[in-house]
Amino acid sequence: MTPEELANTHAAAFTQSRPWTATEFAELLQNRFTHIVGDAQSFALFQVIADEAELLTIATHPTVQRQGLARKRMVEWHAAAKKLGAIRAILDVSIANQPAITLYKHCGYRVCGTRKNYYTVENNQKIDAIVMECNLT
Repeated sequence: MTPEELANTHAAAFTQSRPWTATEFAELLQNRFTHIVGDAQSFALFQVIADEAELLTIATHPTVQRQGLARKRMVEWHAAAKKLGAIRAILDVSIANQPAITLYKHCGYRVCGTRKNYYTVENNQKIDAIVMECNLT
């Protein structure tokens, strides 16, 4: 997966908020704490620091959505994070992204906080993010 492929999938999947650029992906992938699972059509990018893992982004290209790939990526990144020593996973998600919230709840996440005005969406409107956590043990 190249940073350009990741950025293309991210842009196709994230139409309501600013997608990440190839440069941003390249910089993240150079970080020794950053890891990725999946392929250019569906991937999860995460970091593991000490015993905590954070999902940075997960994306599935619209042409292959509704095939269980996001759930598969969740399972894969959890397994990889556990191998790297993580016992807890966290993520944030837009309050407007109900499909993602449902996915995360099905994967064992629970709400543990809110980030006020965290995401910028269309017309520079700010919306909250929900912070969720999951025990990986």
